[in-house]
Amino acid sequence: MVAAFQVGKAPPALPSIREDLGATLEQAGWLLSVVNLMTALGGMAIALTADRVGHRRLAIFGTLLAGAASFAGAFAPNVEALLLGRVLEGLGFITVVVAVPTLLLRLTRPADQRLALAIWSTYMPAGSGTMMVIAAIVLPATSWRTVWLVAAGAAALMAGALLLRAVPRRELDPWPVARRPVLAEMKEVATSGGPLAIALCFGAYACCWFAIIGFLPTLLIERLGYSTSTAALVTAAVAILNVTGNLGAGWLLHRRVPRVTVIVGATLSMSLCAAGIFVSGVPDLGRLLLAGVYSAVIGVVPGALFTAIPIHAPRRELAGASTGLLMQGSNIGGLLGPPITGALVAVGGWPSAAWLTTLALAVAAGAGLFLHWRERHKLGP
Repeated sequence: MVAAFQVGKAPPALPSIREDLGATLEQAGWLLSVVNLMTALGGMAIALTADRVGHRRLAIFGTLLAGAASFAGAFAPNVEALLLGRVLEGLGFITVVVAVPTLLLRLTRPADQRLALAIWSTYMPAGSGTMMVIAAIVLPATSWRTVWLVAAGAAALMAGALLLRAVPRRELDPWPVARRPVLAEMKEVATSGGPLAIALCFGAYACCWFAIIGFLPTLLIERLGYSTSTAALVTAAVAILNVTGNLGAGWLLHRRVPRVTVIVGATLSMSLCAAGIFVSGVPDLGRLLLAGVYSAVIGVVPGALFTAIPIHAPRRELAGASTGLLMQGSNIGGLLGPPITGALVAVGGWPSAAWLTTLALAVAAGAGLFLHWRERHKLGP
């Protein structure tokens, strides 16, 4: 969650950054997307590095790197220096995200692993949403530089906690496993049907999620007349609602509800909800309510997908690499969703964006069905 602060701090701070550093809209877009870009490019490679160097070491290193980059970024004299800091923050973020799930699997009993990973899947909406709220509160009286310092301070505290509490745990020591060449293991994961389907499903989910959350502030400001700070708070609240779905997935899977029921049931039902946010004839306040319902319910998808990794990884020691592939799929979807939505809206107005959300959620449902077929083959009925 503290790593996700690096993602959530940027959107509310953009107006302050543009005013202070004179950033163009194009530069502002890169400040938002560079963290996603780092994850989309390097997720699996960093995960395999963690397998060799040690997941605990990488989690601590990533936390320290993100904190140091955020601290240095708070004193950036220009946009270029701030963008370099964002690149390093993105590297720290993805290092933490791909390292921690393997550590969680070592700390939990097999019977509790699905629940633990479902709780873990709340890190993005909970972390980024919390930071959006903090930024919205801090910004009116200060500037974006204070927000960067807050994120740096949180990372420093977390690094201290990891050094004190995680380092002494012997069960977190690296496993003595014979490794194959990195490229061979990347190929093994990337050509395995289960991890590919998980990555595709998460990518389709993220494409739709970021399309909605990305344009929600515009809806609130232009259609409902909200101020920038109020729009940021409301958007953060909608994002945090996603946590209820993440936890709900853990509760359902812990009670043996089939994964396919969770994924397909949510994506098909929420395709109507997502389309209602954009189509004509829906009152503006109704769109906001639909966005809240969508965020709360669709959160079961990442919760269900994270818990599928131990089952579908080609080998136990490749669970980390499979998580990296999932993160790459997620961030590719997050990169594609907003620009595709913007292009559709520019051509056909807001109702045309419903085509993207419907198609993306249909792809997610199809990937969920394929995962179910794979699980029946692997585990039996």
